[in-house]
Amino acid sequence: MTKEEVFNKVKDIIVDQLDVDADKVKEDTNFKNDLDLDSLDIFEVVDKIEDTYDIEIDTDEGMETVGELVDYVLKQQSK
Repeated sequence: MTKEEVFNKVKDIIVDQLDVDADKVKEDTNFKNDLDLDSLDIFEVVDKIEDTYDIEIDTDEGMETVGELVDYVLKQQSK
């Protein structure tokens, strides 16, 4: 999968799971500052992404932006 494909899927998951405006979700979007997500919201997104890509996401990695999460997913898929 390309980075763009993963970004689009992650964006769809964020929009669907959290009812966030799709226009607000960009690679440099910060989960807490820009989307005002709490840890439960982030857990829901991470859980759905883990199921979608059959990967394990280490939430201690300190991912703060959508782009960092997309890069992490790509890295996990290449293992």
